[in-house]
Amino acid sequence: MKPATLLSVLVALITVAYPAVVFFGHAVLDPRWLALGLVLLAVLRAWASQQALWWLAAVGALALAAGTAWGGGWLPLKLYPVWVNAVLLLVFGWSLWRGPPVIEQLARLSEPELPPRAVAYTRQVTQVWCGFFVLNGSVAAYTALACNEQTWAIYNGVVAYVLMGLLFGIEWCVRQRVKASVEHG
Repeated sequence: MKPATLLSVLVALITVAYPAVVFFGHAVLDPRWLALGLVLLAVLRAWASQQALWWLAAVGALALAAGTAWGGGWLPLKLYPVWVNAVLLLVFGWSLWRGPPVIEQLARLSEPELPPRAVAYTRQVTQVWCGFFVLNGSVAAYTALACNEQTWAIYNGVVAYVLMGLLFGIEWCVRQRVKASVEHG
């Protein structure tokens, strides 16, 4: 495995574990240390991926870390999942407006010549993901602002990932049916 790929996998695993780190670190760590870790993680992820999306997430992580450094509290750190959902909503929404939609771009990586029905489908899937980011970001904000650390960690560290996985799975099943109907006219 290439070092860049290994770094990307490592950073992704740490990112997935972020809510657990906040939850368990809440009792023993100064939030400023975790804020520094969040910034380093976000910059590493952006550097490893070289995608503007992750550089934008890193800027948000820096702003949230600055909020933690200034106030010394945990709330800015708990808002990071909200920021990530907002960035993804911005990217997916922008792609709907300016085109091509993100899901179409991903589909064209494996199938460069998409039929018109498939292009329309990818637009609908991008819209579904936009809705998911709105709902998931809203619940993440609610858990950060109104819930205890355990509820926040369970939602942002488990439930949100399960919901993403369900959405991926359901979309994959629907896509197989759409592909079959396109192939059979």
